[in-house]
Amino acid sequence: MREQSVSLLQQLEKNFEEARPSYNYAEAMDESNRCLYCYDAPCIKACPTGIDIPSFIKKIASGNLKGSAQKIMEANPVGASCARVCPTEELCEGACVLNHSTKPIMIGDLQRYATDWAIKNEELLFKAGKSNGKKVAIIGSGPAGLASARELARLGYQVTIFEAQKEAGGLDTYGIVPFRLPKSVSLWEVQQVEDLGVEIRTDVTVGKDISSEKLVKEYDAVIVAAGMAKVPMLGIPGEDLEGAYDAIDLVEKTKTNQYPENFVGKRVAVIGAGNTAIDGATSSVRLGAEEVKIVYRRTANEMTAYDFEYEFAKQEGVQFKWLTSPKRLIGDENGRIKQMECVQMELGPAAPDGRRSCKEIEGSSFMMDVDIVVKAIGQERHHQLLEELGLVNDQGVVTINQETYQTSEPNVFAAGDVIFGKGQGEAMVVSAAQQGKETAYSIHQYLTSSVTESV
Repeated sequence: MREQSVSLLQQLEKNFEEARPSYNYAEAMDESNRCLYCYDAPCIKACPTGIDIPSFIKKIASGNLKGSAQKIMEANPVGASCARVCPTEELCEGACVLNHSTKPIMIGDLQRYATDWAIKNEELLFKAGKSNGKKVAIIGSGPAGLASARELARLGYQVTIFEAQKEAGGLDTYGIVPFRLPKSVSLWEVQQVEDLGVEIRTDVTVGKDISSEKLVKEYDAVIVAAGMAKVPMLGIPGEDLEGAYDAIDLVEKTKTNQYPENFVGKRVAVIGAGNTAIDGATSSVRLGAEEVKIVYRRTANEMTAYDFEYEFAKQEGVQFKWLTSPKRLIGDENGRIKQMECVQMELGPAAPDGRRSCKEIEGSSFMMDVDIVVKAIGQERHHQLLEELGLVNDQGVVTINQETYQTSEPNVFAAGDVIFGKGQGEAMVVSAAQQGKETAYSIHQYLTSSVTESV
């Protein structure tokens, strides 16, 4: 039995290895030499972090891989992760002028090639600035937190990050499946920040292990970059049955090599249709599920997952049940899920936010045979933390000055997923990184202008 378990673990580890290899030298040279190195390049404008794409590609073509990696990471402190998870076909590659005549430059693949070289060669790309004697605390070490820490350290600030998890990196370390983004890539980006003298205190929850009041008192500024929390309950009977999973928890298990072995040969239903739902579904396939269905109450036109994620899921054999909503989970005599009662939906008119409403079709309920249900219907907000800090928010979405990222408390700023929603922000790793950078610059201006005024 033990030998079988070890064999299964080895197979699962193989299943979760990175899905696509990086470019080799010849491929990178061929692709980089296709670039027209446009003046006033539209790909730069399409990148939320403003990476000088023609410049980093030209450096690859000339063999200056360290210079290329520096150019990428200068603009995007999590550029190695973004090379793998950004919706490049909608951003930089979508804006490439070669779309009109042939195919766009594979910018993401070239970005990955340069940053992979830096990772392999353990390059230190940046240096800390001269100390200015001021301290900044950052809550959360995801893309926004790391980006703001990196920039503040280069500006001479003493930065401390408080992270609730055992390792830093946030979403990139724990929340994106390893076959798309290996944990080692995110941890390299974390190391780049730590090498600038940034202190990262892991296993520390603000509000529990250290008070938010203490941070506000002891630091010149605080950045809230805590991301979001767990998936909320579906609110249907049977959620306490064995076989119900939180998609965030499931992905985290695959990132920490704690693969559940009960998926083998099972029928899985994933509730939701965002990127996390896709990750939950494709993880289920790799965990050995016999059948995986994404169940969504709207249609493919309304799903929030990126197009490339949707295509990837279909290639993995994931099925989609549109206009379907779960009503209850039904268990067997041992308390394990065996069926899910669903109801068919129909779309209504668009709501004020542009999204179409939907409602149940009377008398349309039906049963679906399932063994495992993975919940992926969004994530909860950090309401308690925001209350402790006294921040004005709209149902957990922090209200900020759109230009400065300053909250209702003058020395508290916010960036990343905590400001996403209600018309604010964009839920992309690359956008969070840019917000983190801009928040750092705003804090620098705020603190230096305060010094000038006091003088």
